[in-house]
Amino acid sequence: MVKKTLVLVFGIVITVGIALGVRYLVSVDNYKKEVAAIVIKDVNLNKVADGEYLGACDVNFVAAKVQVNVKNHRITSIKLLKHKTERGKKAEVIPSRVVKAQSLKVDTITGATNSSKVILKAIEKALESGEKA
Repeated sequence: MVKKTLVLVFGIVITVGIALGVRYLVSVDNYKKEVAAIVIKDVNLNKVADGEYLGACDVNFVAAKVQVNVKNHRITSIKLLKHKTERGKKAEVIPSRVVKAQSLKVDTITGATNSSKVILKAIEKALESGEKA
């Protein structure tokens, strides 16, 4: 009786472990596809009104939220309000690079490419929200 119970419990634990493993692998695959699909468009700053704009991008394992300030069609500052990452901390220099370049066309950070792309997409979305028609 005890052996049957132990075998049953062991079987349940193995089944749950396999199900969780498969679920994790599917979410990693989806994450990779979402990151690969990110395309950064350069926003025409001449069309962006003065103001403070929020933008966010979330691809499950990596997320960013930014606040972008624009004055006289120039990006004056970018604050990284949130950056969910595991290994992409190095990408947190992207906002300062964008301010310096006044463009989203900056190099991604080696070893933090996914975080770089997510941060850039968040900045793009913020700037797009300030575009005049």
